[in-house]
Amino acid sequence: MSARSIPSEEWVVTVGFDQGMNPATGEPVGAPVPHTTAAEVDRVCREAAAAAPALAGMPIPARAELLRAAARAMERARGQIVAVADQETGLGATRLGSELTRTVGQLELFADAVIEGSVLEIVIDLPDPSARPAPRPDLRRMLVPLGPVAVFAASNFPLAFSVAGGDTASALAAGCPVVVKAHSGHPGLSVLCGQLVGEALTRAGAPAGSIGLVHGTDAGRALVTHPAIAAGGFTGSQAAGRALFDLASQRPDPIPFYGELGSLNPTVVTPGAVAAQGAELAAGFVGSLTLGAGQFCTKPGLLFLPKGHDLDAALADALRSATVGPLLNARIRIGYLQTAAAHASVRGTRPIVPVTDVSAAGYRVAPQLLAVPATELVANADTLLEECFGPAALVVEYGDADDLDRALGALPGSLTATLHADPTTEADVARRLIGWFTARAGRIVWASWPTGVAVTWAMQHGGPWPATTASIHTSVGITAVRRFQRPVVYQGLPEPLLPELLRDDNPLGITRRINGVLSAGPVLAARDLPAPA
Repeated sequence: MSARSIPSEEWVVTVGFDQGMNPATGEPVGAPVPHTTAAEVDRVCREAAAAAPALAGMPIPARAELLRAAARAMERARGQIVAVADQETGLGATRLGSELTRTVGQLELFADAVIEGSVLEIVIDLPDPSARPAPRPDLRRMLVPLGPVAVFAASNFPLAFSVAGGDTASALAAGCPVVVKAHSGHPGLSVLCGQLVGEALTRAGAPAGSIGLVHGTDAGRALVTHPAIAAGGFTGSQAAGRALFDLASQRPDPIPFYGELGSLNPTVVTPGAVAAQGAELAAGFVGSLTLGAGQFCTKPGLLFLPKGHDLDAALADALRSATVGPLLNARIRIGYLQTAAAHASVRGTRPIVPVTDVSAAGYRVAPQLLAVPATELVANADTLLEECFGPAALVVEYGDADDLDRALGALPGSLTATLHADPTTEADVARRLIGWFTARAGRIVWASWPTGVAVTWAMQHGGPWPATTASIHTSVGITAVRRFQRPVVYQGLPEPLLPELLRDDNPLGITRRINGVLSAGPVLAARDLPAPA
């Protein structure tokens, strides 16, 4: 969820500190925040490692209370948080207030999930001396915390994907300490949120070192390679994410690195949908495209329309009347202008809305919408399929089904894929496209737009490369916890030596699978349950 088509902030050599900048004016705000030294990174990581056993061993209700304490601290400081965030991001009090509500809600939802207990995936197979080909021992399995997690904050969601965001919430829910590499675009906000969450966790009984904060490019590199770190979570550019992924993989002890790196999020509109609601679809597309100045990871960057759609005027009118705020920082603005110009230079493209110069202060840009035949998209995929992070998109005009299939086949993996079709007259076409989407995206959207991401149990926010480095996981929703856990089986242990959650009595009433059957009761009550069919 940050700039992907440009050299990322994480890999730009700086002068030893991060300085917040107001995107509306281009002027510095707040005090410079010094970069973290190698020795300090080592200290923070060692503190996290020392905290890991105590944090993992906290009773489930106490672990949930840590998350609730962090949520309360963020909510109490709402006014201060939104003010600082707006100064450093220019996203506006309304958007930031909504994002803070999401951030608080995430923490509370993960607390609820910890109490509910299914995130632990507890499975108990009782001994069976009559099992064949050999007697079965007592087997009890659960997920345990991996250990300290490195979280790399995102630029475009300074609350929901930053210091107290979803990666941090899911790691704490798993029982893992967190060390956050603050994003250089909102350093003051990062310090504020780090203090709020750190103090809240301490008051709630968390061991010292349960959350730490580091700043600077070199600190990020040192963090992902530190031997105390057991996993990494990243949202940002493909270049920076791939570099960190490689560092994590090349360690003497390779660790999982969950990176969200880039997504074009194709939207396909069929002839039937154009005929039924063409103008409405044009307005909806532009609204989704320009949300957050086009700086959402789920922005629909490709709109597939049938040839002869006759929607150029509706698209242009909607885009010219849209309100587009400033981009988050100077590097994103430079990257946007460079990529938009590269797209416009490709033979065969035509401007529906050409990018124009903007002389206003700060990091403002004009939107761009180009049209290109599907055949030219395939022929110039290397250029046209580079993500343009900001308020720009391509309209891809296709002829028959084969023409559309060839164009879709050139696309990389995405977080989302969206379809607008007539469910009655185009059902066969819809089924075929949904099958293609299932193979290439993590979330399939019907008759809507992909920019809204609900934080729920069912949400999948991930996809095949380059959308993420691990397409089987999500960075949004409760199953995000699974990234920071690993399974352990305890075979034949006496009851007093078992982890409390695996013992017979189950005082917390957590749902466990016993002999293949889900049960919230004690093991003795489950012994008489029927065997699964």
